Amino acid sequence: MLKLNDLRVSYGGIEAVKGISLEVPEKSIVTLIGANGAGKSTILRTIVGLVKAKSGTVSFLDEDITGQPSDQIVAKGITLVPEGRRVFPNLSVYENLKIGAYLRKDDFTEDINWIYDLFPRLKERSWQMAGTLSGGEQQMLAVGRALMSKPKLMMMDEPSLGLAPLVVQGIFEIIQEINKQGVTILLIEQNANLALKAADYGYVLETGNIALTGTGAELLANEQVKAAYLGKARSKA
Repeated sequence: MLKLNDLRVSYGGIEAVKGISLEVPEKSIVTLIGANGAGKSTILRTIVGLVKAKSGTVSFLDEDITGQPSDQIVAKGITLVPEGRRVFPNLSVYENLKIGAYLRKDDFTEDINWIYDLFPRLKERSWQMAGTLSGGEQQMLAVGRALMSKPKLMMMDEPSLGLAPLVVQGIFEIIQEINKQGVTILLIEQNANLALKAADYGYVLETGNIALTGTGAELLANEQVKAAYLGKARSKA
């Protein structure tokens, strides 16, 4: 579904992504793991058109989308759940969900109901201001808002960051349920253990390069990955 070929991205004179090539098969869950500053978020932001590539290509469903405007990329079926959730705090839950459908011209009532089925807590708080929700509820809302664009590929940047372990487990169950319903997932996650357990395939990034690749199970069993990334989940209460 998604292919990056020799993608390079620079900030000023610093090359943040150094010739990355990777693939995300349709209906799979693929995860990128690595330390802070490895280039993971930059990759997602480049795919969705928020950052310009220095060179290389981004292809989606066999179409070169490199450098296209973000709204066109969203319209093609790619959406991003950003790090830090970034809900609109002074709008209600329902209004935030409607914003996720801003490019759509059809009736999205069924999709609102689907989001409420996935996240019953959002239905209970439909007219509550998003800024008054808990961190976990805001993450649910950020995911729901992204789903309102009817994505074929949903990218998620650190969905567990700052959340209690029990909430994180629930978020990952929802991610897997969304995937079962046909949405392809590209995931950045600081909890490498959970990410690799959920993922069909993974890439380990180090300072803008791919250091290791493999299935989720292979990377979980890899001694190098164990030493560097596993057992260090930093979810907070």
